[in-house]
Amino acid sequence: MKIIHFSDTHLGFNDLDILNDENINQREADFYDAFSQVVEQIKEIEPDFIIHTGDLFHRSSPSNRAITFALEQFKSINELNIPFILIAGNHSTPRTNLSSPILKIFEGFKNIYVSYSQEYKKVEFENVIFHTLPHMNDETKALSQIGLCEDNIHKSKKNIMMMHCSVGATYLMSEFGEWVYPANKEYIFEMMDYVALGHWHGFSQVGKHKNVYYSGSTERTSLNDKRNSKGFIELTLDDALHVEYKEIKIRPILLREIDCEDYENSVLQLDTSDIKDALIEVKLSNLTALQSIDIQNRDIKKLFDKALHVSVKREFKKGTDEKRLDDVESLSLEEYFLEHIKDESEDKEYERLKDKVKELFAQYEDLSNDTI
Repeated sequence: MKIIHFSDTHLGFNDLDILNDENINQREADFYDAFSQVVEQIKEIEPDFIIHTGDLFHRSSPSNRAITFALEQFKSINELNIPFILIAGNHSTPRTNLSSPILKIFEGFKNIYVSYSQEYKKVEFENVIFHTLPHMNDETKALSQIGLCEDNIHKSKKNIMMMHCSVGATYLMSEFGEWVYPANKEYIFEMMDYVALGHWHGFSQVGKHKNVYYSGSTERTSLNDKRNSKGFIELTLDDALHVEYKEIKIRPILLREIDCEDYENSVLQLDTSDIKDALIEVKLSNLTALQSIDIQNRDIKKLFDKALHVSVKREFKKGTDEKRLDDVESLSLEEYFLEHIKDESEDKEYERLKDKVKELFAQYEDLSNDTI
């Protein structure tokens, strides 16, 4: 038995306010492309079953474009005549009963089986049972639903458990309404042939459990996710379980560092050979307060003009005589910055920069007030 397990596709996610040639947010289009890659792989692999463990959409009320794209892709999958079991994640579960679950739109497809009602649902076939536990807002109710799952384990069939949750503190995403699977119920995993998880965005085998896996997301919703590759799981389940991770090609996130202690040489040594259309994160390390005024973000971004987007992180140099933030709580950020400059510059230079700093902070305050 061959199964494709993927998750956290977050269709409709958008970011960075960059439009492509079709006037679609470029990052939104990236998520559609990642989903399409998985579908093409499914067509090539021809598995016996397909499972998706939640967060198909990024929002519980997705845009028309996200819904249209999903319907087109699901029609293509449905025509393969391969059973596709899909559960709801926290992003696609309404927070109140006043909203209709978005996954309901797929109920008319012959080969699509959806589980979204915040309760256990058994999806049974001749030789395998899929025990689905979608995201649940009520953890007390979740305990009773886990009990139903345990009661429905069939020893003469393969048993696959599907959930969208955190299993242990390692896999917390620090999101609103996050469901944490109870540790005292992990013994149920041993009764399953495979436990398919969604929510955590990196591919991972979970702790000591050899049959429990997160497939990870198919795209990155944050630069903090830069270390994880993206893809899906192809698993074979016969006498033994064999899990193979399949990576897909997505837009790269590249890290670059400029050491401000030797700024000019560090800039000259930057590698910009592979930056085309990439997301770049530049760290300015060993930065002093004086340099922070003179080094503008726009100048850094010009060094990576072929990239899709450049973000700049500033890491200030720490000195033995530097004031600690917790010692200057009474100072405003502007005053604290001026203290740095005064300590590191001559009187004439300090007077030159003081007015410039005040002007910059005045602009910042104007912008902040406009957004309130």
